[in-house]
Order: sequence, then structure tokens, then C-alpha cells
Amino acid sequence: MDEDFNEFLHVPARLAIVALLAPASWTEFGFVRDTIDTSDSALSKQVSALTSKGYVEVRKYKTLGGRRALMRLTPVGREEFRRHAAALERIAAAAHAPQAAGQSD
Repeated sequence: MDEDFNEFLHVPARLAIVALLAPASWTEFGFVRDTIDTSDSALSKQVSALTSKGYVEVRKYKTLGGRRALMRLTPVGREEFRRHAAALERIAAAAHAPQAAGQSD
């Protein structure tokens, strides 16, 4: 396996979250929830896991209409996602490469 492959980030829900956060600065919790089509509790669980690894930062605040939460990738999270995405690209490229001479199925 590629040394940059990150099994923690490869969990589908976590990968969807970090991929959505990667091009953004701060992103609203509700936007992430709706975009990846999950529940508040499921998203909270995955965001907590990402936060515990230092990959995501969350800011919560009160508004007149209630509470809101914003999240973003930390520099560590951004780098880990970049490395993992590059590993996935290398794995996919190897799968599509012609077989080397002398190798059999």
C-alpha cells in the first residue's frame, strides 16, 4: 500500500467531509450535513473524530436564531488530505497502467 494512504481519512464519511472542506475557508455545519446527505449526529461523530486527530477545527457561536457551527480543515488536515488524495491517484494510475512484460494474471 502507498505510504501516504491514510486509513483514518479513507472512511467514506470522513473522506467526504475533508474533500468538501478542502477548497473552502470556513464552512457551515448545515451545509456539510446537507451536501453529504447525513444526519446531525452522524456528522457530529465524524467531525469529532477528525477534530481529535487535529484535522478539523470547529467554531460554535450563538445567533438570534439559535446556535451555529463553522468548520474548516487545519493545516495538518489539509496536508493529510493532500497526501491521501495523491496516494489514491497513484493507486488508480497503477491500476490502469499496462502490465509489465513478463507478468501474468
